[in-house]
Amino acid sequence: MFYGEYEHALDAKDRVIIPAKFREVFKEQYAEKFYMTRGLDRCLFLFIEEEWRIQEKKLKLLSFTREQARAFNRLFFSGASEVTCDKQGRILIPQYLKKYAGINEQVMIIGVTNRVEIWDKNTWGNFSQKHLGSYETLAEKLLEGEGGQPA
Repeated sequence: MFYGEYEHALDAKDRVIIPAKFREVFKEQYAEKFYMTRGLDRCLFLFIEEEWRIQEKKLKLLSFTREQARAFNRLFFSGASEVTCDKQGRILIPQYLKKYAGINEQVMIIGVTNRVEIWDKNTWGNFSQKHLGSYETLAEKLLEGEGGQPA
């Protein structure tokens, strides 16, 4: 669904333009409403409504009697904001999410299959630099199944 990385800048009203390729996917999926929330590694997650509902169902299955499940659900859902694209393809990043992700002016918009991630440009650069060196090792650990065959 969503692939690639794109560099953009926030405008004076904290809006960022969504890349045209991602807007094409929105049209294909008939997506008009999106959910933005706190992501992992100090980025923001942006889901189309259909994918948001899938994630919501998964997280509802976590036992509320487990402290970690309660904490994660509270932070994930309390951070959620419903957003829409304006006619120029821009979305508003709420101030509290902008602060969470450390976003200043320059952002990287990353496609990660079922979601879009919005990163502060410097934070993405640091994350990418840190993990690119271990890309092959990550692949070996995550993709190798029994007998050396891909999982």
